Amino acid sequence: MRRGGRGRRGPGIRGLWGPGVVLALCATMTPLSPTAHATDPLPLARYFDNTAVSDDTHPETADFDGSGASMSAQDLTAAGWTRGRALTVQGARLTWPCREPGEPDNVRAAGQPVRVRGEGDALAFLVAGTGGADVSGSGTVSYTDGTQSSYRLTAPDWRTGPLGAKAVALPHVNTPTGQLAEKARLYVVTVPIAQGHQVDSVRLPYAADLHVFALSVRPDTDGWTGSWAAPTSTYATVGPWTDRTLRLVVHTSAGGPRVRVRFDNTFASAPVRIGSATVAVQAAGATASDPPVPLTFRGARGAELPAGAQAFSDPLDFTVPADTNLLVSFHLPGTVTAAPLHRLAQQRSYVSEPGDHTADGSPTPYTSTLTTWPLLTGVDVADGPGAVVVLGDSITDGERSTLDANRRWPDVLADRLRAQSAVPRYGVLNQGIAANRVLTDRYPGDGVSTDSGGVSALHRVDRDVLAQTSARTAIVFQGVNDLRTGASAEDVIAGLEELAERGRARGVRVLVATIGPCGGEARCTSVVDGQRVAVNTWIREKAVSDGGFEGAVDFDAALRDPAQPTRLLAAYDSGDHLHPGDAGLAALAGAVSLGALVP
Repeated sequence: MRRGGRGRRGPGIRGLWGPGVVLALCATMTPLSPTAHATDPLPLARYFDNTAVSDDTHPETADFDGSGASMSAQDLTAAGWTRGRALTVQGARLTWPCREPGEPDNVRAAGQPVRVRGEGDALAFLVAGTGGADVSGSGTVSYTDGTQSSYRLTAPDWRTGPLGAKAVALPHVNTPTGQLAEKARLYVVTVPIAQGHQVDSVRLPYAADLHVFALSVRPDTDGWTGSWAAPTSTYATVGPWTDRTLRLVVHTSAGGPRVRVRFDNTFASAPVRIGSATVAVQAAGATASDPPVPLTFRGARGAELPAGAQAFSDPLDFTVPADTNLLVSFHLPGTVTAAPLHRLAQQRSYVSEPGDHTADGSPTPYTSTLTTWPLLTGVDVADGPGAVVVLGDSITDGERSTLDANRRWPDVLADRLRAQSAVPRYGVLNQGIAANRVLTDRYPGDGVSTDSGGVSALHRVDRDVLAQTSARTAIVFQGVNDLRTGASAEDVIAGLEELAERGRARGVRVLVATIGPCGGEARCTSVVDGQRVAVNTWIREKAVSDGGFEGAVDFDAALRDPAQPTRLLAAYDSGDHLHPGDAGLAALAGAVSLGALVP
């Protein structure tokens, strides 16, 4: 059976910057004079009144924060953030300003009316604050039909904001007296807009310490359904891989007639080059059932991902079966010593001998295995009803489930959805990270690390839930790791409420699950269990009425031993008294009311 075809090709620019690197045209645009006031919306660059970037040899030419400090142009170039370059972050296409170092490259938000056109699910702002703390302000969005909506934008500080939520961090801060070895941060922040309405313009907030470098309308993902996803849990030492092909095995939830894949260079400080990529249905191991089909990226064979950015492949006519393993193969032509990855794959994938072996259907070139998913973060299929996103920790990630068997509880939930017709057969996206917490970062959010527990749910929810393809409903199943490391029930409840609020603002239906028992595990003391019971009581009694959630799922009741409610039922215990085995994971999936998933 012929499974592939030629992908739809978008425009690509080749030449000095290499294939797949798209640059905006750096047209000359005269800024407004300091005393001028625009009444009609103008392009953002017309308002640029602040200079954030300096050449390392002339740091005095920029003053981002009023103290003479600025970002390094050399650091930006090393990260792949070159002038006029279009970058995709959280699904939004944003263009780094076409300005030389020392020229105005951002605007201090003061209510300026900005011309922005498009229809989508969010506005994306490339921002940073300079007041030493988060800076917020409210603005309005005007639509072509004459209606308006309001938004509130918060920009973290460029020197003290959380690294776990940043788009990119640069290693230095320039000052007139010398360069400081201090992280300079930039953030992409999205805010909701009225869906189905064409944006005409945006009025910025009034907040002098809020700096805007770029903004755009993030297109919605109607027409696509998320079928598989994995969150980045760390930036770790790998290989090193030089001229190697990675063949990653991923399991689909939903199927469709076309496919696209997503690569993310999350938490990175330097670009990574993907030379070519293919997709195929797995026969067994590294063997493809049919010849792998090439993917393209804006018409090019490969793509360069700047630090913190992502790349979607072009839509490809390729029949993706539901409930099957795909082989996504990509060639790394350069030397890669560290990469963003999802550590706990519970799935064997493959690394080749030297060379581009993306087109090989044979397993012969693939001489070693790995059990992580580097760089690849999503597989989408055309059509379908959308996706359920599960935000969780190691229990969701599949810790202690059978290797290569796809018995994580979100996999079993996907099986249940496919086997019925009463509700839409949603895709299911597993955004679990082993050791993850609601409130605090395990991985610090920047730099090479051996800790793969990820940044906190609060720092990753925008990227790992709200920006996921076709997210309709989210299930939050977290908190046990916070409690086991000393957090109070009150703090965990406050974190869960914030997750609900952020999802609700985006029109995502958010459910919350009670925390399962873990008596007998070393850190699950009687004090911890008391806090767990307090969180669960709140979930059962107040999460929906007072906490902003649309529903609750009682995983505690599904897993506990009735004779010893502080412990897992013996048949469900994997042996460590914390993680359910395959039978317990199936019980979790069975406890979810499918009707509760429907918005």
